Amino acid sequence: MISAEKLQILSDAAKFDVSCSSSGSNRKNMGGIGNACQAGICHSFTKDGRCISLLKILMTNTCIYDCAYCINRRSNDVPRAIATPTEICELTMGFYKRNYIEGLFLSSAVYKNPDYTMELLLETVLKLRKLYGFHGYIHLKGIPGADSKLVMRAGELVDRMSFNVELPTEQSLRLLAPQKTKKNIISPIGLLRDEKKERLSFKNKFLPAGQTTQLIVGASPEKDGQILNLTQALYGKFGLKRVYYSSFVPVSNSALLPTQPAGLLREHRLYQADWLIRFYGFKVNELIGENENLSTEYDPKCAWALKHPEFFPIDINTAPLEELIRIPGIGVTSAYKIISARRYGRLSLEDILKMKISVKRAIHFITFSGKFFGSMRENTISQSLKLNVVAETAEQLSLFSTPQISASVLTGEL
Repeated sequence: MISAEKLQILSDAAKFDVSCSSSGSNRKNMGGIGNACQAGICHSFTKDGRCISLLKILMTNTCIYDCAYCINRRSNDVPRAIATPTEICELTMGFYKRNYIEGLFLSSAVYKNPDYTMELLLETVLKLRKLYGFHGYIHLKGIPGADSKLVMRAGELVDRMSFNVELPTEQSLRLLAPQKTKKNIISPIGLLRDEKKERLSFKNKFLPAGQTTQLIVGASPEKDGQILNLTQALYGKFGLKRVYYSSFVPVSNSALLPTQPAGLLREHRLYQADWLIRFYGFKVNELIGENENLSTEYDPKCAWALKHPEFFPIDINTAPLEELIRIPGIGVTSAYKIISARRYGRLSLEDILKMKISVKRAIHFITFSGKFFGSMRENTISQSLKLNVVAETAEQLSLFSTPQISASVLTGEL
């Protein structure tokens, strides 16, 4: 059984890795324990949007690398620990049976060398699947630079993998993480993409939940425009399911790093822009310039609307879906409601309100068969578009955040 001290060190060391959210996968239960289907993954989120539904743990926080931004860097004086594959398997099965978790997010610092670390991670997931009969959700963070055969074998066993890009440019990577290379990070992402495409033709389930990655925001000087251009390329070229953003938190006194955290508001705005790119048909160059940051006052769609008055007002009764979803305050669900309802007649403002669609922001950008109910005053429009900022007190939850939780985790008692 894993010790309380070791568990606390390894679970706490994993909290800065945010790319662990899951929507489940279609891996079947072949007679063992657990289920990775969409209904089998239960989500909990912290205030800043981080998923805590999985047991998130490092195999070890002992690292041979000395990345300036990382709390687990070699030169940092922190307690170190390493868990064996058997200890992690027993911990996962114990938590699953107690109904604490629905799956596992397993990561690791680079211990001894990339191949050795990847072999330990592979041994763990292999034991979980074959020896313990665990068919629940597993997200494995791959080790850049590890042998491609190890990476491919892991892809056959887990539901999702992530190789974290971490920094937006190769220049920043060389400065802050000189032992890592862009090639070692990007190559396995491409290999997994190609393998998944090839196996789809044979109906072979390989990485059924796809790939994700993580970018650290604010540790290096790149603007939001550069970060989002990289994001757009990762979605388009590599077919990633998600790109996660982690706001930089100072963990050292390095002269290479900012002295202040990036803040959750910047992270939040990037997630909003990311959503518009993935689901609303926006391109990065529509939202922001290469060397610009996203607005702190307005969400990205509202900021876009204010910069492009030539697209408005839009008539609710005639606009196609792709125009409706660009109206501030109108989301995809509301847009489909409007399109469905107007089959039966022209819609009025009263009809929209009866459909429980909020028009607080949208009212300044829409008409109803030519009738306009909004304001033409710039100050009034700007004020109605401002949103509450994200609370800066939000923080990552921990297994050991309270004595009561700590005791429950270790004893199994509620």
